[in-house]
Amino acid sequence: MGVKSEWTRRIYEKKLVENMKFALKAQSLKPAAIVRARGRIYVKTPAATETAHALTRVFGISSLSPATQTTSELADVTQTALETAEAAIAENATFAVRCHRVGTHTYSSPEVCRMLGEQILEHFVQRNLKVNLTDPDVTLTVEIRDKEAYIYAETYPAQGGFPLGTQAKTVCLLSGGMDSPVACWLTMKRGSPQVPVYIDNAPYTDEATRQKALETGKKLKEWSTGHMNRIYVVPNGENIRLIQQNTPARFTCLLCKRLMYRIAEHVADKEKAFGIVTGEAIGEQASQTMHNLCAIDEAATRYPIHRPLLGFDKLETEAIARKIGTYQASTAKTQGCSAAPSMPATQAKLAAVKEAEAKLDVAAMAEAAFAKAEVLAL
Repeated sequence: MGVKSEWTRRIYEKKLVENMKFALKAQSLKPAAIVRARGRIYVKTPAATETAHALTRVFGISSLSPATQTTSELADVTQTALETAEAAIAENATFAVRCHRVGTHTYSSPEVCRMLGEQILEHFVQRNLKVNLTDPDVTLTVEIRDKEAYIYAETYPAQGGFPLGTQAKTVCLLSGGMDSPVACWLTMKRGSPQVPVYIDNAPYTDEATRQKALETGKKLKEWSTGHMNRIYVVPNGENIRLIQQNTPARFTCLLCKRLMYRIAEHVADKEKAFGIVTGEAIGEQASQTMHNLCAIDEAATRYPIHRPLLGFDKLETEAIARKIGTYQASTAKTQGCSAAPSMPATQAKLAAVKEAEAKLDVAAMAEAAFAKAEVLAL
């Protein structure tokens, strides 16, 4: 957000504060105040550590530090720093002091660092502490802003990105596998709220597959408090039956995927979304070769298809899945889709796919499936 214009930055920061309030309310945490300053948001609370942990999943925050507030008077800064050091720096540990200042003061940042370093060594001489400015066990940070000072020794990394709601809403085709939840999460990180849609291919898939999708949806909700509350579950088994009966087997997956896009467009219409997100990556499956992606893209006529994972390999996707908490649900054992052909087309030509699809009333099929959609709370 720091590279945005002042006007845009203010809008983003206001949205971020709103999302923070949603996240804290979900954890039953009630801060006394949330104050915006340039480049900083201060949450006034007696439960600083719990609050910091609760906010690590709010997009737009780069890091969080439970801090103690005092005045910018050197005596107050010293006293608070010693209290913080007493709790944070263990025996035989190494430490460093960092100081950042905004405003006019009678002292410089290096002077604060030197003075506090000396005071800590002297005050805790029995702990056998040592200064290490390159790789300390503990970093004591003093942030001085005009008449206020904040002292802290812990920093929790957050996700960065843009606050949810600063970009347009998109529909995410959530299969329950490893890729689509990660694609959904990456799009949320850029500020776009998601509407998850699970295309239920039963009886060609089992109940466990449906449960995977619902579980990953619940995990994603934890990252989007106040924005994602429900998932669309759309029956697609009858459509697959018609595809199998009327078209060449090698095109089954491609025609099914094209139909999924059309169903997703109906959801986008209803939700006033501005695109469709999928977990497709180049060459990951037979339907995801460059030829086949070209053949299925044409089915979406009203909204763009977004593929955050297009250039990812499986290990990269798996690392994110583990980090965001969807990995375990995504790797639960299921039977897979029994409608998938043994020899699918891998270099399909759009003309041949459309010729096969002409034997189906795909518009009516997509509309009928959408009409039967369930909207379930997450």
